[in-house]
Amino acid sequence: MDYTSPLTKHRAEHLSRSAAAAAHASYYAHPSLHIHTYLPSKSELGAGADGDVPGTVLESMNEPYAAPSTIRQPGAEAKEAKEQDGTSGTREEEGGKNTAGKPSGLDKGALEQNGEAGGTHTSPGVTVDEVQRYKQTLTHSDEHGNGHANGQAIPGESNGMDMDGELDVTNRMEPHLQMMCGPLLSYYTVKDNVWYGAALVVSADAGSVYTPTPSLSLSFHAYSPPSEATPTLANEQLLLLEPKSISGQSILSFDGGHGPNSFWRFMIEIPLQEVEMTVRYRLNGGASMEFVTPAMGQNLRWAAHSCNGFSSGVNPDDFKGPYQSGYDPVWEDLLLKHHQRAFHCMVGGGDQIYCDAITREPEMQGWINAPDRKSKLAHPLTEEIKTAVDRFYFNHYCKIFRSNAFARANSTVPMVNMLDDHDLIDGFGTYDDETQAAPVMSYVGSRGYFWFLVFQLFTVDTVDGTNPTPGTHPIKSLIIGAPGAWIPFPGHSILVYMGPQVLLLAIDCRAERKLSRICTPETYAKLFKEVKRYKGIEQLVILLGVPIAYPRMSFLEHFLDLKYNPINILARHNALGLGGMVNKFNQASELLDDLNDHWCANTHKKERNWLVLECQKLALDMHARITFLSGDVHLAAVGCLLTKKSAGRRPVEPINDHRYMLNVVTSAIVNTPPPAGAARMVAILGAHKHRTLHDENTDETMIPLFKTDTDGRPMKKKIVQPRRNYAAVEYEESTGNLVFDFRVEKAQGAGETVSYLVHAPPPRWSIS
Repeated sequence: MDYTSPLTKHRAEHLSRSAAAAAHASYYAHPSLHIHTYLPSKSELGAGADGDVPGTVLESMNEPYAAPSTIRQPGAEAKEAKEQDGTSGTREEEGGKNTAGKPSGLDKGALEQNGEAGGTHTSPGVTVDEVQRYKQTLTHSDEHGNGHANGQAIPGESNGMDMDGELDVTNRMEPHLQMMCGPLLSYYTVKDNVWYGAALVVSADAGSVYTPTPSLSLSFHAYSPPSEATPTLANEQLLLLEPKSISGQSILSFDGGHGPNSFWRFMIEIPLQEVEMTVRYRLNGGASMEFVTPAMGQNLRWAAHSCNGFSSGVNPDDFKGPYQSGYDPVWEDLLLKHHQRAFHCMVGGGDQIYCDAITREPEMQGWINAPDRKSKLAHPLTEEIKTAVDRFYFNHYCKIFRSNAFARANSTVPMVNMLDDHDLIDGFGTYDDETQAAPVMSYVGSRGYFWFLVFQLFTVDTVDGTNPTPGTHPIKSLIIGAPGAWIPFPGHSILVYMGPQVLLLAIDCRAERKLSRICTPETYAKLFKEVKRYKGIEQLVILLGVPIAYPRMSFLEHFLDLKYNPINILARHNALGLGGMVNKFNQASELLDDLNDHWCANTHKKERNWLVLECQKLALDMHARITFLSGDVHLAAVGCLLTKKSAGRRPVEPINDHRYMLNVVTSAIVNTPPPAGAARMVAILGAHKHRTLHDENTDETMIPLFKTDTDGRPMKKKIVQPRRNYAAVEYEESTGNLVFDFRVEKAQGAGETVSYLVHAPPPRWSIS
């Protein structure tokens, strides 16, 4: 049954027509300019025949630029994309390179149109020379009444390129930058009523002009929700601060084989005002985009998400509904909610990008297809492999972070990101020590972490340093942890102000991770010491990529870890077609790294229980409610730790219980939910009693939040919701509750969500 409303269908159709789901590279054509597609229409079908609001830019999005030798025919790209779709795991699925590695076992490829497997070069935006030629074309057009003189092509006219689609907004960059990615936005924190954040832009040097240094101009307006008459987040008449300009800082130059690219960081400091503020920004005087900051003393409205990509073997087209990409529908709903009532930031809980396709790079095939474990461990780390690894991460980040609805979000809602394994490569940190220490595996994880820092936190350690003293880093929320276990970087956790009553601690659970450890005691001690510096906090949210209060799967873990597990023995020899049941890295069970990643895994159980008890002490010390926020598992769920009920006594009310800690699990915003059988097994296991901490007067359970499905029908298993989702989070001033509003996809690809509310109560236990 189709539950999509006419308004949502219309918005999807409009975005499809204007290529909103296509990868874009030109700043002129940045998709965040399409705010009018999120406005209510005068009728079910919109303001006009096509539903477009008069006076707005309609064709402001472009596909990746590559100068064609012939003029493209309308619909050619769609036809080519359709021919590449499939589920058989062909090389064409990820970039069309014949040298890309063949899929093996369960790995059928991410089916990513225009992907990077095989070293596909990410298409840049237009060059400064092309801009000049286009300007000449316009001049000749004005002189002759059309684009040609005497029927001949104008000298310097772009060869068949649709520059009108690239350069159709009013304001153009001066001087010009050839865009590879961005602008991206990050929110760091608020200190002394000053908002700290940054913007990041990646540009190709060959097609850019860097004199003068790239700059970001800011203007500050009172926030006003958009309307059909005024499709903007700003009150144009009310300017709250004097405009300012920020010069960019070049923090990195990278050459992936097609010329150098520069990373420009713009550090932003904004004094908060007595009202919410819309900050309008322009890069080198180009098109205007905007984000919203909170009022002084206001608790932030924010969104939480995770798992922004598809696993191998999943066809995104199965999830796209009326949109052009399966990545878009739930992001479209998040953007709709943002334009109805702006989010001040969005928290990425891990897997903001899926980098597993790195194993299909041509140079990686000798390693990934090594005949046995010994050969794989000993495989040399060649210069060719090093080049391929960096080339992949750079191109993949540029594509994913500038594409589709996610790009519209990351340029208008500042990001607060923490990584999980897929941001590096599947399972990194969870394999046995010998596998992790092997030259190629260690290098892949190291470079994946480097690019995470660059694209998601906007920092380079060689530029900003790794001073372990909190407060000394240019990113004021960053806390440097212990040295990495398998990478040459320390941990990078962040402590973020979310308002006078709310604090977010995002713990880096990947840098220091080993099979037998997640974080070092020294890192925990430093993080908790910094948390205690915040006075008056009522709600502390601790972001852990993987759930900490979640159903156990110990029986499966034990079975898969058995040396003589018959399934693994057959799979290692690819007998009976079971080759995909073991992973490519150490030939252990494909599922075992996922299970070992969990806090409740046998290898982490002791650390997990210690952390829960430490958080109980922290809650008492700070008189604050602690809530865990997680992703990873592709289900919406809420775990709960609480005081164990004593025989003959009434249970402690949550509001009076310092042990009452929710684990809000919001996953995934893009990736596929688990199969129905797997979701049912999690629900069954979640109903079991867990007595692990009964000796510490602590019980745990799962909250039966999902009593009805998105269509209103009763659900048999109420503790998990196997649909794509994100959460909208807001502090409720009247009650002190921190409200997590699960936004669950109404139907696959619908682009609309249904609300499920869960409340973290304020801390009202007596202080002894």
